[in-house]
Amino acid sequence: MKKRQVCATRTVAAPPEKIFELLADPSKHPLIDGSGSVLAAQSGGPERLTLGARFGMDMKMGASYKILNTVVEFEENRLIAWRHFNGHRWRWQLRPIEDGATEVTETFDWSTARIPVLIDLSFFPRKNKQAIDKTLDRLTKLFQA
Repeated sequence: MKKRQVCATRTVAAPPEKIFELLADPSKHPLIDGSGSVLAAQSGGPERLTLGARFGMDMKMGASYKILNTVVEFEENRLIAWRHFNGHRWRWQLRPIEDGATEVTETFDWSTARIPVLIDLSFFPRKNKQAIDKTLDRLTKLFQA
């Protein structure tokens, strides 16, 4: 793992196509969010994400706020990542494995942030690692038989 990244990986009992459909639909993000901060997709955004798509989310971390994201990495059924205004990224990588399952890796990457040292000095790397673990647990449960 690179410096200025935290990530986790889980095996999910579903093919990459099913998982990707969930990730590419911003309205579904609150279903898997382990941070408790993602409330809803804002109206007027795309129903399905593609490279360059911009989508807004209603958020809450103490106070309510809105965030605009841009999809900056995209490979159908394998990779999707979006960045916030500060340039840091949330990345999802999907790798098919045996028995129709998928290895799913979620990464919080602040190496691309405008001022990464501010994130280095904050609680966000630790807090986001905990949220990633919870998110992947939720995703795994959604696809349990």
